[in-house]
Amino acid sequence: MFCLLIGSSVGGVFKRTLFSALAALFVSTLIISVIFAIIPLCNNVLLLAVAMAVSGLAMGIIDTIANIQLVTIYQKDSAVFLQALHFFIGFGALVSPLIADPFLSETGCGNHTGNGTETMHHFRNMLRNSPIAEHNITQSHLPHEGGEEESSVHYAFWIMALINLPVPIAVLFLMYREQLIPCCPSTTPRLLDKDELAMENQQGAEGPDVEHEHEAGGHGDIFSCCQNDNLRGLPVSFFMIHILGGMVLFMTDGIVGAYAGFVYTYGVAPPMSLPHKTAGYLASIFWAAITAGRLLSILLSYHFQPVRLLMFNLAGAIVTVLMLLIFYTSSIFLFVGTCLCGLFLSSIFPCMLAYTEDILDYRGCATTVLVTSAGMGEMVMQVLVGSIIQTKGSYSFLLCGMIIACAGFILFIGLLLFHQMHRNYLTGTAKTSAMVQEPATKESKTEQKEEKESS
Repeated sequence: MFCLLIGSSVGGVFKRTLFSALAALFVSTLIISVIFAIIPLCNNVLLLAVAMAVSGLAMGIIDTIANIQLVTIYQKDSAVFLQALHFFIGFGALVSPLIADPFLSETGCGNHTGNGTETMHHFRNMLRNSPIAEHNITQSHLPHEGGEEESSVHYAFWIMALINLPVPIAVLFLMYREQLIPCCPSTTPRLLDKDELAMENQQGAEGPDVEHEHEAGGHGDIFSCCQNDNLRGLPVSFFMIHILGGMVLFMTDGIVGAYAGFVYTYGVAPPMSLPHKTAGYLASIFWAAITAGRLLSILLSYHFQPVRLLMFNLAGAIVTVLMLLIFYTSSIFLFVGTCLCGLFLSSIFPCMLAYTEDILDYRGCATTVLVTSAGMGEMVMQVLVGSIIQTKGSYSFLLCGMIIACAGFILFIGLLLFHQMHRNYLTGTAKTSAMVQEPATKESKTEQKEEKESS
């Protein structure tokens, strides 16, 4: 997760041109396939840690570049495309554990006692965030023949590597169609030239002589956003929009990570005390609801502005967690509330991204800040909520969710206030500029009139 944050932070540096962005996407997606292929071959923890770190860097770069490019290309129409992007992210998070499930051993290696098997069973379900197998293996069903059960989990990694392989191939094909590969010139028209919506948004942003160098306005990575030259003369509202937008996603993505990570633990603990198999479906229902919510949000983005969707989703998340607190003994409402919570939280990230970039005139810096803040929230909140559950009990899981959701809503209200301040600043700047230009125009007209009279 730490390397994922680093990748998200520095990923924006590759957005300066279309070639650098697509090249970084190609290399990063190819690295992920290679890493997944070699993970089963790692014979010690250090090699595995290095492989996972490189994979995290690549994933962070992909996350930032994909969001930035959609915002840069489609601008005011980017909300729909961002919802579609995050729908596929949720779909992948839902499907990938199901692919791995048949290859995961219920028993691990060697012989186990009944309590040991049950403990491994509990932690496996908590960490996988996926539905458990259709059969519930108990001690009486386990093979005890003195030998070790050979794990076939390496097949899951190799299958995922093969599934991911078409992605770098597709990026390479896109680079070919965009005439960005010098050794393989393409005679067919470029794809972005055919995209009327993209051309409409990009009209006037580039000169006619610019070839293959699609400059993305704004800053590069998160560190260049803090350079003095870039910050000089900007109002306080500009910085507060970045900070508050990032903090809202820190809270909401933190809820997503904490809920997916600990809803199983909450389900099997008193007062719920659900069977392990039943509780194992909670996280999958949550991810399925997130995926369905993002699919629904693609349609909603056509009819509603991102700020309205944000208000509705944040309020809905608070009401849902409040109802879960009230009906904390109802196992039925736990499943219903998990579904509703996933639906409301699903589209907050893409809506916030579209909203803040629209406020800041698509400078590009906000995307990097928001992506990094969301990843940081997902990491920190899981650690924080997990430690509180361990010391205070399972009921604190919902209390933490309620506090975090309310904090996110308060921060969003602050974001709306600073948006209004920023709008007033831009209006005042425009009026001042118009007042300065008006005397100059009158002076120019007077000079022209005098020249005509003298001639």
